[in-house]
Formats: sequence, structure tokens, C-alpha cells
Amino acid sequence: MKIKAQIAMVMNLDKCIGCHTCSITCKNVWTNRAGAEYMYFNNVETKPGVGYPRDWENQEKWKGGWQLDGGELSLKTGSKLERILKLFYHPEQPEMKDYYEPWTYDYETLINSKRKNHQPVARPRSLITQQRMEIKAGPNWDDDLAGGESARKDYNLKKVAADITLEFQDIFMKYLPRNCNHCLNPACVAACPSGAIYKRDEDGVVLVSQDACRGWRHCIPACPYKKIYYNWKTNKAEKCTFCYPRLENGLPTVCTDTCVGRIRYLGVILYDADAVFDAAKTSDEKNIYFNLLDIIKNPHSPEVQAAARAEEISEAWIKAAEVSPVYQIIKDWKLALPLHPEYRTLPMVWYIPPLSPIMKAVEDKVYLPKSDAMRIPLKYLAELFAAGNIEVITKTLQRLLDMRTVMRKKEISEPAPQNLEFEIGEYEKMYRLLGIAKYSERIKLPAGLQGKTHEQLRELQGSAGYVCPGGFC
Repeated sequence: MKIKAQIAMVMNLDKCIGCHTCSITCKNVWTNRAGAEYMYFNNVETKPGVGYPRDWENQEKWKGGWQLDGGELSLKTGSKLERILKLFYHPEQPEMKDYYEPWTYDYETLINSKRKNHQPVARPRSLITQQRMEIKAGPNWDDDLAGGESARKDYNLKKVAADITLEFQDIFMKYLPRNCNHCLNPACVAACPSGAIYKRDEDGVVLVSQDACRGWRHCIPACPYKKIYYNWKTNKAEKCTFCYPRLENGLPTVCTDTCVGRIRYLGVILYDADAVFDAAKTSDEKNIYFNLLDIIKNPHSPEVQAAARAEEISEAWIKAAEVSPVYQIIKDWKLALPLHPEYRTLPMVWYIPPLSPIMKAVEDKVYLPKSDAMRIPLKYLAELFAAGNIEVITKTLQRLLDMRTVMRKKEISEPAPQNLEFEIGEYEKMYRLLGIAKYSERIKLPAGLQGKTHEQLRELQGSAGYVCPGGFC
């Protein structure tokens, strides 16, 4: 057993309000410069929908992620020889039109226009070519269009279309925030010809070395989530960094820090690195989720802690893993699921599936229905989060419904339901963490390089001038 530490994130989709604050703050911090205009390391999609880049889930087209070939793992983009042959031209990757052409407006026309009979118009201009253009797409072009043409093109619906009619009374939608998953078995790392992409040993963050990157762009099609981008100005690959400079100082990612809905949870998990390869090789893709759970080890176990110390994981990280809200949600309560586990990358950004409104057929009969009476079809959620395993989704949603039932019974002084999966106290903890948790409860990170927690660093903000808070820079 080889124990490694990993910073992991959980997002509670029940609380996402689609405000895009996480996208904008990330954009301002990381990609607000030339060559990165079209990049959104973090974006929020409306599902069902085609997403960003368009149709990113269609791996028949993009050849992203891993596949089993004769019982062995191989990249869908092809063997080493095939990838070498495509070194200078790789056809299976999105173009600018699959994202969107970024634009600004000709504000000078408004400012400097002479007196006219008609109001001057600031026309859109491309940030790439500087020429006038017609706006045809954007990073959230399909925002809130659940019943439109875009929704019907959702790749996940192709497998369940016969059971989902998308009639007016059955229309459903949800928001899906996405950033790099910092996978345990990242396909981008394996596909990079120059070895520029690597997974950090200390915290599991996947990064691109800008010095080593040669712009071969094999990482872009290899990533099944399409969360690596090509900077057309620097000829380098770029991606979400999990805000590693902040993590190194005990601070959370910008998207977590600024999330209006408080949907994000950040913490440390300990996992068995020796078991990663076998989990990714799981023959039945519907069982990958269970094997991924087995990789994540109990941080309270003396055996696991001893193995962690043998790998030189610090006491601060072990203590952070012991109080990690992410571990509780993922492993103890089994409320969060990985996005498209069938890609076999073993993602470390997890999602609590949403409890959608009750279907009209049952809304006048019950207050809290069973999980299969919700408006978002279980089959659709299963395609997103469980490789089509409806049983996993059903049990996950039922745990969330049980929590709501327990808290409602407590509120109206009625006896708790029988045959619950957890003790009443666990549901109360669940309710607090998911519903009313404070900032410090949702984010449990070890002290940074300076040995200070993020609460102490916040107190120092603005007190040190142009040097780092606390000094030592």
C-alpha cells in the first residue's frame, strides 16, 4: 500500500444557482490575457446541453480518455506509433469554432462618433483577428435553454432518448460547473510527447510545465473533459492549476472562495497509489465507481497513517485528511459521484447529484417522493455520474431524500422514519455540512508553506505591503 495525498473537490449541484461567479473570477485570475481569450478553466454548463466546447462528451468523435484493449489500458487517441504519426497534425481535437470566437465591441465608435441623426452602434470585433464579426456562440451560449434545440443534442440523451420525451411538462435542467478533475490516472499526462504535463507528488495537482511544453497538442484530444487549452499566442498548452499557489499558502481555489451558492467543498484525501492502475482497468465500467471508492483510504486508520508517514506525508496533511469534509461526503456518506467514470481517468472532482422538482403526476400526492419520481430522469443522471448504473444514482438520491425527511420530521416533532441507512445523528451532520456549513467547515486545507492556516493568512492581508503575507517570499 503506497499512500499519497490528493486535494479533492466536491460540488453540491443542489445549491448551484448558475451565476457564473466561479467562471468570472477564474477568468480574471488565470486567463485574462492575449492568447487565452477563449479559455475558461472553470465554466458552468446547462444540462441537458452540448456544453463547452460543444459536444465534448462525444468520445467517438474526440477519442478522449482510456479504453480497455485486450484487458489492458490504452489511450483512445491511439498507440504510441499512431500518436507519433499524428505528431504534426492531430485531427481529433476541437477547433476555435467548437469553443467560440472571443470578441469585444468597437467602443471607440460610441466615444468618438460625431453628431448623427441615428444612435451609433458598437459592433462586435474579434479578439483574434480584430475584424468585425457576427456573434454565433459563447462559453455559456446555451445557458438556461433546457427545452431548446441545444438540449436535444446532448450526447447523454442519445443513449436514453427513447425514455425521455422532453415534452413541456417533463422538461428539466440543471447546472454543471466544470474544471480540471486532476485525475488519479490522467490521460493528458500519458499522451504528452514532451513530458510537460505532470501530476504533483505532494498534492495531486496536474500541471503543465510551460518550459517543457512544445505545443504538440496531443493532450487536448486525450483529455476526455476537454479541460486543456492551446494558447495561440505562446504556442503552449494551458489548463486549470487548482490555484496551486493559493493551496501552497493554505488558501482554497478562487472558484471555491468566491462561490455564491457555497456549493464547493475542498479537502485532503489519502489514496492507495498502487491500486490506481487496477481500478482504471475495471472490466465493467459500471463498477469503476466502487473501485475508485476502495482506493480512497480511511485517514483515521493507524495502518493508513503509518503508510502515509512512510511516504513522508506531513502530520499537517494527515490531520487535514482526518477532518476532510470531502472524505465524509465521498466515502462515509457516499453522496458524491465522479463525472463520467467510464473515461477511466479516475477524476478527483466529485458531484452531489441534484434533487430536482417532483414530477407533475405525483406532486399532489406526496411531500417528498421516492428518488425515481423526480423530474430529472435517473437514466440521465446515471449517464453523467455512474456510467449508466441507475442503482448507484437511486441510492445516492435516496440518501439525500432521507436526510430531508429526517430533518422535516424533527422540525414538526414527528418520529423519525424507520429502516434508515444511517443513525439520526449522521443525518443531522449531513444536513449541517450540506445546508448551513460555515466557510471553515467546507474548506479544510493544511497550513501552507509558512505554517499558517488560511484564517491566519486572511488576517494578515493588507498588512505586509508588496511582500507575501507573513513574509518568507
